Amino acid sequence: MDNSNWYSNLNKPGWSPPSWVFGPVWSVLYIFIAISFGNVFIQFARGVLTWQVALPFALNLIFNFAFTPLQFKLRNNLLASVDIILILITLIWAIVAIRPYISWVAYINIPYLLWVSFATALQLTITWLNR
Repeated sequence: MDNSNWYSNLNKPGWSPPSWVFGPVWSVLYIFIAISFGNVFIQFARGVLTWQVALPFALNLIFNFAFTPLQFKLRNNLLASVDIILILITLIWAIVAIRPYISWVAYINIPYLLWVSFATALQLTITWLNR
C-alpha cells in the first residue's frame, strides 16, 4: 500500500479537513516560516540575538522536518504525535522568546501556531482512533 492510500485508509474524525487542504496551507506557512525564522537566524549570526533565543527556532525546524518521514515513511502515528507535540512546544517557546526582541516575528507566526494547534489535535485524534 502506498503512503497516500495508507493515510487515506486511517480512521479520522469527522472534522478532519480534506487532504488537498494541507498543501496550500503549508505552502503559505512555509513562506512565513522562511521569512521569520530566516530573520532570526540572520540576527543570531550577526550577534544581535543569543543562542537561547535562536534555539527554539532551530529545534522547531528539526521537529517540523521530521514529521513527514515519521508519519508517512515509517507510518508511525505515535512517533508523529510525539513529534507534533514537540513542534507545538518549540513554536510557543520560540514566539515567547522572540517577542521582546523582534515582535513582528512573533506575530507573523500566529497563523503557524493556530495551524499547528489544530494539526496537533488532529494527529492525536487520528493516533487514538487507529490505536
